[in-house]
Amino acid sequence: MKRRQFLAASLATSALALAHESGSAQAAPSSQREFYLMRRYELGSGPESKLTESYFSGALIPALGRMGLGPIGAFRLDYGQQTPAHYLLIPGASIQILAELELRLADDAEFMKSADPFWNATAASPAYRRVEASLMIAFKGWPKLKLPPSSGARSQRIFQLRTYQSPSNGEHVRKVEMFHSGEFEIFLKSGMTPVFFSDKLIGANLPNLTYMLCFTDLAELDEKWVAFRTNPEWKKLSANPRFAFDSIVTNIDNLVLSPLDCSQI
Repeated sequence: MKRRQFLAASLATSALALAHESGSAQAAPSSQREFYLMRRYELGSGPESKLTESYFSGALIPALGRMGLGPIGAFRLDYGQQTPAHYLLIPGASIQILAELELRLADDAEFMKSADPFWNATAASPAYRRVEASLMIAFKGWPKLKLPPSSGARSQRIFQLRTYQSPSNGEHVRKVEMFHSGEFEIFLKSGMTPVFFSDKLIGANLPNLTYMLCFTDLAELDEKWVAFRTNPEWKKLSANPRFAFDSIVTNIDNLVLSPLDCSQI
């Protein structure tokens, strides 16, 4: 147990050091900025999806709530590469609590009982194929996740998850700067509903940033993006040579997700 605690503490320390050193953070992270643990569960066709969703709703999300974490996002991938897949978004006030998550869960007897079918699934009947995880820090200009009104009302909604990869740390810093130079406001003026904006500290395809938007449906998604692209303020900002798109963004991952019934977002 001491070894596992040491490893969790080491991960937290390393991630915090990255947050301090990364130019994309814009400044030393304050206590007001959230951290996000994003997990992607690669599933197979058949019972895996049901087993994983049951684990989220019956074991994991209630246990995270007992830890004081939330709101928790649980999503099904509708459009994007490598379906079927589920995504889980866990916000936390510190890296420490996210790094020690599995240790805390293992000490929760109620969780372990409820999670047994998932945690002890066999190779013959797996719960998932692979799990990928990323650790992110909220942007200074958008320090906390904002729950969309449609989430609280449990009404129809979809989510767009966008990840921008940059060719270097310096170019990545400029793309983050662009968000803080008026892009947040343009999203809002275009009628969009942002959920979070974040800088990835640990994960694949670094350096990159990830953000999430909420829409009623695909028709609204297309409508609001047209409003964004035609906004005069966006045209002015994107014409600034400092933010030339071809230089600061080399690839965009664009996913459309729908909330699972157990999702709190």
